[in-house]
Amino acid sequence: MYILWVSCFHHDASATLVKNGKIIAAVEEERFTRKKHDKTFPKNAIQYCLKQAGININQVKYVGFYEKPLLKFERVIYQHLQTFPKSLKTFVKSTPDWFTEKLRFTKILKKQTKYKGNVLFINHHMSHAASTFLPSPFKKAAILIIDGVGEWTTTSYGIGNKNEIELIKEIKFPHSIGLLYSTITSFLGFKINNDEYKVMGLAAYGNPEKYYDQLKKLVKIEKDGSFKLNPKYFSYTYTDKMHSKKLIRLLGKPRKTENEITQKHKNIAASLQKITEEIIITILKQVYKITKCESLVMAGGVALNSVVNGKILENTPFKKMWIQPNASDGGGSMGAALYISNTILNKKRNQLENAYYGPEYSTKQIKKFLDEHEIKYKTLNETNLTKTTAKLIHENKIIGWFQGRMEWGPRALGNRSILANPCNPEMKNVLNKKVKHRETFRPFAPAVCEEDAKKYFEINGEIPEPSKYMLMIFPVKNNHQKKIPAITHVDRTARPQIITKTTNPRYYELIKKFGKLSKTPILINTSFNVKGEPIVCTPQDAYNCFKNTGIDYLILNKFLIKKNDSKTT
Repeated sequence: MYILWVSCFHHDASATLVKNGKIIAAVEEERFTRKKHDKTFPKNAIQYCLKQAGININQVKYVGFYEKPLLKFERVIYQHLQTFPKSLKTFVKSTPDWFTEKLRFTKILKKQTKYKGNVLFINHHMSHAASTFLPSPFKKAAILIIDGVGEWTTTSYGIGNKNEIELIKEIKFPHSIGLLYSTITSFLGFKINNDEYKVMGLAAYGNPEKYYDQLKKLVKIEKDGSFKLNPKYFSYTYTDKMHSKKLIRLLGKPRKTENEITQKHKNIAASLQKITEEIIITILKQVYKITKCESLVMAGGVALNSVVNGKILENTPFKKMWIQPNASDGGGSMGAALYISNTILNKKRNQLENAYYGPEYSTKQIKKFLDEHEIKYKTLNETNLTKTTAKLIHENKIIGWFQGRMEWGPRALGNRSILANPCNPEMKNVLNKKVKHRETFRPFAPAVCEEDAKKYFEINGEIPEPSKYMLMIFPVKNNHQKKIPAITHVDRTARPQIITKTTNPRYYELIKKFGKLSKTPILINTSFNVKGEPIVCTPQDAYNCFKNTGIDYLILNKFLIKKNDSKTT
């Protein structure tokens, strides 16, 4: 039995196909359209999922949507009425989308795909909860969901047991940790629903005490983890801006995107991060008190805050944790599909072993692309491929690395990655300026094999599962910080992707071979894209990115391409 689920119309549209409780395919629409955070109906993602399974749309038993649009529309109407007439302009601007798209999912689905069956709808936070508990390694776990807002809910927690999920507590709009973080993201001149991770990285450069008292005025948190935002500092309930004039009076003039980032901005980011951590830790202590579970799963966009994630096990009673690699709205399609399959239909749960659920391109397909475009390449066998690539990286060459099925979620995890030498102190600046074309303060993540991780990073006890998906930050050990300067952030931490041989054998071997040459078995791994674009999907995407950046060599499966070579030999 096939179940197809979709998320779209807000941000990060995606589709997931499940067969008898097992994930067959999952992918975001942005990877095909090349529009970052594409929110449109994911026709391309659906077509890929069906193609991967070798079926047509009417072989799918159930198709559904990751939230309840009517309930969300109720909340939108309510907030506009509550703030009228201030909300009139925003209401007039935003309402048409509800009648052309957001309330018409069923009609659009059937028109775009010719699907003839029934369409189901799942609550937004239940989709998130299912996305992180049902594919987790735990039979029983506490569940915490924190995002901007679903239909009404912004924060919820509960418990998962076998195939069942119960959400027992919720906090509703307009009180939202996600919207608090996005408001300051916007105030600092960054894009909401896109650049929150930049603010997280910027926070390491600031003093969290400088604006702590000011930002504490924005939110009141109780001992039981409940919280309320002070509405006087926010305007998102009635305008398309996040912050109010009162927040400007509190913090000063907002930064414009094109303006310089000053120490003040860094300090504000640091204070925001500190307050966010305090709120989440307080909530989690209450979640443990209520659920009595030692295992924790999390989802929602705030669950991508890897700085907070790295502190949870040290600062709460939880012993183990797991986070879905696509924790934000894009991952909602997976959760909703699994909820129907595992919870409603009681199909067997299957643990998510990796994040590779996107398109794959065969050697034959890649060779055809290279030949048709008269691109010169060298064919390598498996041994020479990893050996040659390791040598090039050791020589400070930057590698575009393309293999296997594309990753699910916002992180490149060794199949659509840019790889480089972490031992070179200049590599961070080189990558930011000549390859990624992004802000110089942005850090890069390391990739390390599981058995080597504790040698380089402060990890107590078992290696947490989320670190396999670059979702946790750890301190770099003092005696190694100078050896791997390109991945050691200003606060002496790093966000490692921890690799196992069974998960990605070729990638694992490459790291090991680089280690033999450098005496440091770690690579820089950053996503194969440039600022403002999605991660590459096809060989053509990879080649375009390679040609237009400072990447020195491109690996397409087993083919090696050198910059400036143009004709096949």
